[in-house]
Amino acid sequence: MTKLSGAQILIECWKKEGVEVVFGYPGAATVEIHHHLEASPIRFVLCRHEQAAVHAADGYARSTGRAGVVLVTSGPGATNTITGLAGANMDSVPVLVFSGQVARMLIGNDAFQEVDIVGMTRPATKHNYLVLSTEELAQTVKEAFYVATSGRPGSILVDLPKDVIGGEAEFSYPKKVSLRAYKPHLTPHPRQVMKAAKLLLSSARPVILAGGGVTSSGASEELLRLAETLEIPVTTTLMGLGGFPGSHRLCLGMPGMHGLYRANMALQNADLIMAAGARFDDRVTGALPGFARRATIVHIDVDTTSIHKILDVDVPLVADARQALMALSAEIGEAPPFDRAARESWIQRIEAWNREAPLAYAQLPGGPLLPQFVIEALYRKTSGKAVICTEVGQHQMWAAQFYPCEQPRQFISSGGLGVMGFGLPAAIGAQLARPSATVVDVAGDGSLLMNVQELATVFQESLPVKVAVLNNGSLGMVRQWQDLFYGKRHAATILSESPDFVLLAEAFGIRGFSASAPDDAERIIEEALAHPGPALMEFKVSPSELVFPMVPAGKAIDEMLLGPPPEDAAAAGADGEPAPGGGPGGPDWDGGAPGNGTGGG
Repeated sequence: MTKLSGAQILIECWKKEGVEVVFGYPGAATVEIHHHLEASPIRFVLCRHEQAAVHAADGYARSTGRAGVVLVTSGPGATNTITGLAGANMDSVPVLVFSGQVARMLIGNDAFQEVDIVGMTRPATKHNYLVLSTEELAQTVKEAFYVATSGRPGSILVDLPKDVIGGEAEFSYPKKVSLRAYKPHLTPHPRQVMKAAKLLLSSARPVILAGGGVTSSGASEELLRLAETLEIPVTTTLMGLGGFPGSHRLCLGMPGMHGLYRANMALQNADLIMAAGARFDDRVTGALPGFARRATIVHIDVDTTSIHKILDVDVPLVADARQALMALSAEIGEAPPFDRAARESWIQRIEAWNREAPLAYAQLPGGPLLPQFVIEALYRKTSGKAVICTEVGQHQMWAAQFYPCEQPRQFISSGGLGVMGFGLPAAIGAQLARPSATVVDVAGDGSLLMNVQELATVFQESLPVKVAVLNNGSLGMVRQWQDLFYGKRHAATILSESPDFVLLAEAFGIRGFSASAPDDAERIIEEALAHPGPALMEFKVSPSELVFPMVPAGKAIDEMLLGPPPEDAAAAGADGEPAPGGGPGGPDWDGGAPGNGTGGG
């Protein structure tokens, strides 16, 4: 059998795994891989920073459900990937980073561009590997893809010493992997399924909390079927947006810190919560002692360590979300017996919360441009069909609130780690994965500058990515906390020296547009969407607009602020800006507390 170099073996492994695109940045430790990669059918996308390369692979993976692959050099090339690895792992996204390393004989000698990247990334990844011989490379790559994509998906780092890449071995790719210490449990226990089914049938006020696991397991259709069969309202976490149709009558929207009031009030007053592929993140639960005080909890999760980690649950179901939901539907049947009158009363109560205080804003024709208006205009002009990628901050929350997603893998955002600079490279990955889709990066003027160099990648790869910058001249989310809780002392949050974003875009060869009024905003959205290439839209929005509802730190999720304090609202009105309604919420079911819906401007 003909021997191949380690570089050739790696590329053959990628081909066996169906890899079509690799993101990254070259260096001396990986130059031989690039030499052979250039002649392969695999497309290499030269990003302008290694962190951005991982985010691009992350966006690719979230868009397709397949693993995203990254190739970087040793030393700083490898260390620059840590943020992306940690973010992908926290959000359960299969991303594999292949990093170059100094030759084996130099490891531990503080050689040029040598770092212990395996040690550094151990807590930031699902697993990682240091390949110590060319002969074991193929087996290691097979294992890496298997671990990354199975069970609860996550990020993997594979460190490749230069002499392993340059060495030779016979190539034989394993057909399957069996790891004694790693056996994902995918099938739910029948007894637990029976317990959960009985609770679903007997409850009067049930809610399904759907997380990113619904999307990653391909369980959206099963979730819809079960919810419609049993008339159960569904609230979706930030990672779960699109896993249940956003316009469906049973959809409550996003819960939690900046969630919809109706979603939070439903969770707080439910007698049963079934979490599917959600891990009860602190952004969702608020203060744990006050979360879901009335509810029995069923928890479906493929990751055993997630069960009972945050909350003690009544019925754990360790299983793949799709298989668990299918088993529940089979157990319940097509015409199950349940108290339909009680369910109808529950749904009406939720709708009443929605009517009493819908998610709303007041865009005045001659007033400052509001970010909520921009998001809704994007929704209208794209017919709700765009793939939305976001950076992190206020704009991220407004996008989650005002752009309802109908399909899984339509909303791509950094959740657990909350990485500023994520959206633009993620949009690159999403556009490469779905070339015919309209991909929009919703950005803030602060977040965009974290990885703005990737506009060069957008231009070089001829990708029609659209960037929508909500420019409020500040680091808005931190400024919001300063406005509400720190005496309006805007320490280190005012971006008074931001660039001219239109000129910046044009410097990268990209069409730039700018608007500061509602009519202009709608016009430039139309022009940017009609433009066949990439485009950047700057929206100069009101800097005083805050994201509401908001759950303050240490409060339960039914202790929401619906707007700024009365004196702030009055002052905003006096300045000619809309004065949002507000005040703390939080009474229980019978208190007639206002709720939130999905209305607009």
